[in-house]
Amino acid sequence: MTSSKVDEALGYEQARDELIDVVRRLEAGGTTLEESLALWERGEELAKVCRRWLEGARARLDAALAEEEEGSGDDEDSDG
Repeated sequence: MTSSKVDEALGYEQARDELIDVVRRLEAGGTTLEESLALWERGEELAKVCRRWLEGARARLDAALAEEEEGSGDDEDSDG
């Protein structure tokens, strides 16, 4: 399984927690340039996973709110 396939299977909380760990490791220093670059790249991948999850959640929320507004709009039309 490729890295992107693995990343797609990560849940939001898993990706967020790993991203937090990556940031801590980068901030702590003490890694070689190569290790730092690998951590940075992993952090970028994890941030994309989190962003996709959040965008998906936003789309679902927007759809639910739109349905609710349509439903309440129908009620107003039948009353008036």
